[in-house]
Amino acid sequence: MNVVPHIPALRRGKAYESLDKVNIVDHRTGAALVSISQVNAGIVRKDLQRVGESRAALKKFSTEQLIEISAKAGELFLKGALPLGDKGHTQSAQEYLETLSATSGLPHVMVRRNMTKIHHALTNMRTILNGLTRGLDLSILDKGYGEQFGSPISYYPTTQALGLVMPSNSPAVNSLWLPAIALKTPVIIKPGKEEPWTPLRLIQAFIAAGCPGEAFGFYPTDHEGAAEILKSCGRALIFGDKNTTDRYANNPAIQIHGPGFSKILIGEDEIERWPEFIDLIAGSISDNGGRSCINASAVVVPKYGAEIAEALAKKLGPVTPLAATDENARLSGFANPKMAEYIDGAIEQDLKTAGATEVTAKYRNGSRKVEFEGGTYMRPTIVHCESFGHPLANREFLCPYASVVEVPQGEMLKVIGPSLVVTAITKDARFTEQLLESPLIERLNLGPISTMKISWDQPHEGNMFEFLYKRRSIERV
Repeated sequence: MNVVPHIPALRRGKAYESLDKVNIVDHRTGAALVSISQVNAGIVRKDLQRVGESRAALKKFSTEQLIEISAKAGELFLKGALPLGDKGHTQSAQEYLETLSATSGLPHVMVRRNMTKIHHALTNMRTILNGLTRGLDLSILDKGYGEQFGSPISYYPTTQALGLVMPSNSPAVNSLWLPAIALKTPVIIKPGKEEPWTPLRLIQAFIAAGCPGEAFGFYPTDHEGAAEILKSCGRALIFGDKNTTDRYANNPAIQIHGPGFSKILIGEDEIERWPEFIDLIAGSISDNGGRSCINASAVVVPKYGAEIAEALAKKLGPVTPLAATDENARLSGFANPKMAEYIDGAIEQDLKTAGATEVTAKYRNGSRKVEFEGGTYMRPTIVHCESFGHPLANREFLCPYASVVEVPQGEMLKVIGPSLVVTAITKDARFTEQLLESPLIERLNLGPISTMKISWDQPHEGNMFEFLYKRRSIERV
């Protein structure tokens, strides 16, 4: 009889085994792969009363030292054998990849790409901080004050710890919190239910690289525990759907990472060249299994909407699940099959509203939701909408999904709504000026650039330095 490994919670870096445990299972077979300790809100509340000690442990290091530690942690994360649990078990990089794939549904090739993104963020932390701080002399963070451009300058921390309520959809989202360590801010993490592996491996990589364990809290917990993290940490990040994130929309201490509603716009000056952009658009929709907030979920064009939808459907419609180990795999399984059922049902329900046609149906020769090797998958869906008012025109799902809508160029910025990333394929100077002035666009790509292209020194969703530090006026004699 196989013994299921146990993963404890980490309280200021120390293992804590709870009487309350849950199993994390293989999304295909349902077999338990690990048991993980659960903590309640009371434990979280108690531990956060000592968070000043955690920050004090990080303050013993200079920013430069923490940058070096981050780089070492990146190498260990990508290649090393790191502690797993409190019973002497270790996990190699390959074991991490295989286990994460088994519980999350991501094929190996996508896990590997996410690992590379995280490694890049950790090993390029100096460049990232340079971008986030706009070239600040980082020694100012060590002393608390300094001089920039001939004037005295000072920054103070906005919090003693950064709270994180993480998702399970994509490992690379953990890259968003990595600068916090170099910025001397402890992290208090509630991992995603099916994805404790990445934050835990990152914590162990940091500790192995020389970071103090006190800087980390790892708290698998329930909604009450998550709410305590959000309430008690002076700054926090939350990931979730619109219903979840809307509750915190007016709280400046909580940075929201919900649906991105990212889009591709083609201007009137470039629309005749639309066939040249189909590969780029298809990749923006389907890369990383369509699970990212920066995946394009709408394509907005002044004309040729039907033709573009048809070309995308022809390219993506035949895509089908492949084995997790297949390097050509492009779809992710669902750890929770009920989520796939919900998505499939929501699309079918909204297709009943006049003015939308699913174009991929004729190219996939079967159902949208399919079973493969015990897993549940959603095949790509491209919908041609007659107007942006249709309920499917501005929707986002955890799978390769996009609408194609015709909107006159002059109306595009009036109807697209808030968008995390917009790729605008245009050289029109007036349209470009309007795009640059739009407050609805978080990240703007001018030209044929995938919405999935990330530059970590130019954050697409909030500036971590400005979130964790605030400038003050200072004079010294």
